[in-house]
Amino acid sequence: MISAAIPHAVIVLATSLLLTMQAVAQQQKTDTTQVQALDEVLIKATRAQKKTPVSFSNVSKEALASRNLGQDIPILLNFLPSVVTTSDAGNGVGYTGIRVRGSDATRINVTINGVPYNDSESHGTFWVNMPDFASSVQSVQLQRGVGTSTNGSGAFGASLNLQTDAVSKKSQGEITNTYGSFDTHKHTLKFTSGLLNDHFEMSGRVSSINSHGYVDRAASDLKSYFLQSAYLDKKTLIKALLFGGVEKTYQSWNGIDADTYKSDPTYNSAGSYFDDEGNERFYANQIDHYQQHHFQLHWSQQYTEHFSTQAALHYTKGNGYYENFKEDATLSDYGLVANSTTEADLVNRKWLDNDFFGTTFSGNYKNEKFDIILGGSWNQYLGSHFGKIIRTSTNLVLDPQYRYYDDRATKTDATAFAKVNYQLTSKLGLFGDLQFRSVTYNADGVQPQLVYERFGFFNPKAGLTYSLNQKNTAYVSYAKAHREPNRTDYESGNPKPEQLDDYELGWRHDSEKFKLSANLYYMAYKDQLILTGNLDDVGNPIRSNSEKSYRLGIEIEAAMTLGKKLTTSPNISLSQNKNVDLQVNGENVGTRNIAYSPNIVAANQLTYQPIAPLKISWLFKFVGEQYLNNIESPAAKLPDYSVHDLNLSYEIKPKAVFKSIVINGLVNNVLDKKYISNGYMYDIYPYYYPQAGVNFLVGLTLGF
Repeated sequence: MISAAIPHAVIVLATSLLLTMQAVAQQQKTDTTQVQALDEVLIKATRAQKKTPVSFSNVSKEALASRNLGQDIPILLNFLPSVVTTSDAGNGVGYTGIRVRGSDATRINVTINGVPYNDSESHGTFWVNMPDFASSVQSVQLQRGVGTSTNGSGAFGASLNLQTDAVSKKSQGEITNTYGSFDTHKHTLKFTSGLLNDHFEMSGRVSSINSHGYVDRAASDLKSYFLQSAYLDKKTLIKALLFGGVEKTYQSWNGIDADTYKSDPTYNSAGSYFDDEGNERFYANQIDHYQQHHFQLHWSQQYTEHFSTQAALHYTKGNGYYENFKEDATLSDYGLVANSTTEADLVNRKWLDNDFFGTTFSGNYKNEKFDIILGGSWNQYLGSHFGKIIRTSTNLVLDPQYRYYDDRATKTDATAFAKVNYQLTSKLGLFGDLQFRSVTYNADGVQPQLVYERFGFFNPKAGLTYSLNQKNTAYVSYAKAHREPNRTDYESGNPKPEQLDDYELGWRHDSEKFKLSANLYYMAYKDQLILTGNLDDVGNPIRSNSEKSYRLGIEIEAAMTLGKKLTTSPNISLSQNKNVDLQVNGENVGTRNIAYSPNIVAANQLTYQPIAPLKISWLFKFVGEQYLNNIESPAAKLPDYSVHDLNLSYEIKPKAVFKSIVINGLVNNVLDKKYISNGYMYDIYPYYYPQAGVNFLVGLTLGF
């Protein structure tokens, strides 16, 4: 059974820090600008700035709020350029996925306050482990392409940087309750003490999300929390954060074959078996059950007007399992022997128990011409993979301590980087970024042999920014990136590390009523680990090296004020994504499209505000056709789709009891479009992940 207790050492450390903060507090006044500046020191080392020559989008807390009704972070970012999202359960709750420029989540570097979040072995990000995390996010930055140097795994499609809630000067709280289709409901309680004695703040959140899901039995039972304490004076900010979650989801990752999709699009084969009369039944506990707890300790120091530092310690504890019913399982495969039979029904649990800890640090010197950042990180991962048998249909006596496999893995990741922005003239700026990354990975139980790999990656980046005038800026940049294979790659064969040369050329226009950015990119890969479209026996995507491949495209993003009451924010991405002279089973199949890489992705948010308290937004998303494998077989083609959503927000400012009452509504897929956002190939047969038709969520937030 999974323990729900937060690690004792973390509690002791956090409590000690809080007491220390109170003891050293002095009587000083702190203004909002100071609070914001010190908060931003936490993330500056890993974020792009206005004059950084890369393609990026910023999303504020306010922009997330109206649609933050229980769906996961990838779904909330669905309308950014080059982004494609999907949901296993079909309604955005539970397991969700995101791709940027055709690159999946294992190739998107994710940091929270500069601390790496990607799983060290799979490289994936599992937002289901931190449900409702968007309610504790201050801002999000999505950098497309290699971007600037960051901590953790290399960015091969994008990097996603999240900053958690900033220090609040005023005490406040809010209660949010959401209800919607498929019996989806979310309950959130947030609070902050505001600055006590002008120095000390405590804040927190607890959340619960439940949903039956669009797909049969794709139920989610999600709990999460977020606790923050902060000490602040004129030049110092110390933050201690404790956050995490527990998830229990019925498995819905099998997908559905093409024929069944036509007749029964919500069918879920997970847990299926047949009784003695030949009737199909479903195992009731075919679940994924995992918990993850994070501790972060941050220290930001402003020494002078020009010099500041940031340092952090972090620790993550995760453990859990997924449970499977196996009909007519071969007992010898599990190290079991019975006298009367070689096959039996059994229930097994595959466990993962891991620890991830380390430090991040940076120093920043800035004057009128120079903006220099020196930084780095050191992180270690300790993982334990093991399997247990819960019961069988035989009379075997099972040892509770028996493990039919028991594997260990260790990974150490160290990064050092130097970034500089230098203003050569009043109009021309130079950007330079040098990063060295060292990776050591040691794992047993990985076929075909014990893995012990050491990598040393040097990743230089450079660019120029030219300010034509106060409203128009042009830039050009080059970035080199390397990335190591993940655990599944080693299980599937002998993979090579991959390399990327990323060339970006862009222009930004910024005026009061019109903002426009256009970015042309060419990403040239060597030995790119491309998704084959197939899955292994536990559902992990199988990848293989493509010796030469590229992504060439243009991204255009705008924000326009069309009048006093109407705004629009369209974007479109047009691209070509190709494997060159691809080898499949030793045969050259020529130049083909890279799997899961649509050539067109477009979105728009049209917002009408007839009166100050009311906002009505019409949201549109189009994703072009794509292939589920790399040989462009007709059965592997996923059709294009377009989806329309309607989002409403109305705020009431009462004179008593509550400071604010906000009513939010979201109607997803207003036109009831039948569409598929993701899939995979089983041999030559496609399997799909259908998404829900028209569905709704409505929420009420009481602020006090």
